[in-house]
Amino acid sequence: MHSDQQKTLALIGEEADRLGLECYVIGGWVRDLILHRPSTDIDVVVIKTTSHSIMEEDKRSGIGITLAEAVAKRLGKGAHLSIFKTYGTAQVKKRGLELEFVGARKESYRHDSRNPIVEDGTLEEDQNRRDFTINALAICLNNGEKAKEFGIETEKRGYGDLLDPFDGIGDLERGIIRTPLNPDITFSDDPLRMMRAIRFATQLGFNLASDTFDAIVRNRERIQIITRERIAEELNKIMLSRRPSEGWILLDKTGLLPLIFPELSALKGVETKDGRGHKDVFLHTLKVLDNVASLSSTLPHREEDKLDNRELWLRWAALLHDIGKPKSKAWDPQAGWTFRNHNYIGAKMVPRIFAKMKLPQNEKMDYVKKMVDLHMRPINLIEDTVTDSAVRRLLFEAGDDIEDLMLLCDADITSRNEEKKARFHRNYQLVREKMIELEERDRIRNFQPPVKGDEIMEILHLEPCSTVGELKAAIKDAILDGIIPNEYEAARNYLMQLAKERGLI
Repeated sequence: MHSDQQKTLALIGEEADRLGLECYVIGGWVRDLILHRPSTDIDVVVIKTTSHSIMEEDKRSGIGITLAEAVAKRLGKGAHLSIFKTYGTAQVKKRGLELEFVGARKESYRHDSRNPIVEDGTLEEDQNRRDFTINALAICLNNGEKAKEFGIETEKRGYGDLLDPFDGIGDLERGIIRTPLNPDITFSDDPLRMMRAIRFATQLGFNLASDTFDAIVRNRERIQIITRERIAEELNKIMLSRRPSEGWILLDKTGLLPLIFPELSALKGVETKDGRGHKDVFLHTLKVLDNVASLSSTLPHREEDKLDNRELWLRWAALLHDIGKPKSKAWDPQAGWTFRNHNYIGAKMVPRIFAKMKLPQNEKMDYVKKMVDLHMRPINLIEDTVTDSAVRRLLFEAGDDIEDLMLLCDADITSRNEEKKARFHRNYQLVREKMIELEERDRIRNFQPPVKGDEIMEILHLEPCSTVGELKAAIKDAILDGIIPNEYEAARNYLMQLAKERGLI
């Protein structure tokens, strides 16, 4: 535990003792402390005692808020306090730490909602409502002897004592995700916990307990009452795990996948005709995703990156790179199974998928769409031999994302034939070398034609019209095809030549 965290926890305990409150750090921070995983989010649960009188003076706020206000005052300058009276919670932020304070509570649910009816509760009731045993662990923050001076009875608990009513420590040692109480009730009450179970299993490399897994299967249809935004949050956390494929496989095995992402589920299976089959696109996709996850640490650093969390969106591009294959699949007696234009079809599907799943409708979606659209271009370059013109066009269309695209293409090589894999990697390296050569010479990446539209109108005395756009596009194509260099004089001379040919001058 970091010394700043240790000092902060001791301070929280001191304030709780002074106020006559029982308090515990609970949940994920305790779990991660035991697993030696870094964590800066600390949840503190607070319990009123018979000696506490402040609550009577401020019943509207709640004891979690009362303690948070005292802690923020003690932390002094730089501590930022946020109060959420509707929920009876408060947050204190300082030096990278986020402290969440809430009174102990018990919950009950209606069948048509995951939003619980909340009442004040005991520590035991608060632990009972936790989603998994490994998240029900609590550490006492009260100073045992000091607490007694203020009349706090903590059942002989003292600072640092661990409360583990459901053998969460044992489940951490065994690598098991298990619910504290009946899993059918746990998942039916709050179906998002099914996604969280799979997410924790993926992040921690744990297994689902058999009764937990079976309960998810039985309750899978309940996921439909959960908002797409909350599901997307869990999917993004799965995607950022070390091996995200494990989460998607669990989603498939539990039957959740076709309910939340039918387009991905449609990639499953192998069809055979005349003794010829194709690979399982779902399994191939997950292999590509894991390859990207392992390679993404090599992404170049960008000082001013317009794409927040680029690694996440490249992983989404990997997951969706072959999403158009079911719609493009066809049988050719000579070639066998084909998936012509699946990249183009898949790119057109990306906006609809992002909209339905409540993923961003901005430059992040545009990036994923571009990666899906272009992911076949480098391999086509290899098959058609590497021409300057084709490489220029790829550089122009990919722009600053060209390194990401080439990483995705490397990850897309999943053949079991080692010789074939090595050949593809060598060929991609030739494409990279040609890109470097052309970029240094022609400065193609993100270029704009040297002669602008306004200048074309001025030189040729044209009003705004389609002809201006056609001339500008012709200059761009001439540069990309290597007919003229990417220079102003060459572009202006080419414009005059085109104008003469079209009778414009």
